[in-house]
Amino acid sequence: METLVLPPNVYSMTCPTRQVLDLIADRWTALVIGLLGDEPKRFSELQRGIGGISQKMLSQTLRRLERNGLVTRTVYAEVPPRVEYALTPLGKTLCPLLAAIRDWAEANIDQIIAAQAVYEK
Repeated sequence: METLVLPPNVYSMTCPTRQVLDLIADRWTALVIGLLGDEPKRFSELQRGIGGISQKMLSQTLRRLERNGLVTRTVYAEVPPRVEYALTPLGKTLCPLLAAIRDWAEANIDQIIAAQAVYEK
């Protein structure tokens, strides 16, 4: 018997694209990808560049991105060992999309704060 293969549908509860959407929509993911957009970076550079991220959360985020083929981790045989993270070609395809969302957030933050103030009254 043939298995019916359905096209991807993020609105379906069982579609694996939901997991991808969850990964991309994560705030730490968006910030890590934004910092890696220009060039590879070391762990400490990423942590310094993202205010408020803990070492544990950065490690988890980088592992998730690597597992999903968006980031590569390269270990250099030096003393002490040097590790760099870089976007894969697939990861680079997210850069313009996430940049547009970051730009939108920065351009509209005043309106959002005003709406929050009105709502809280």
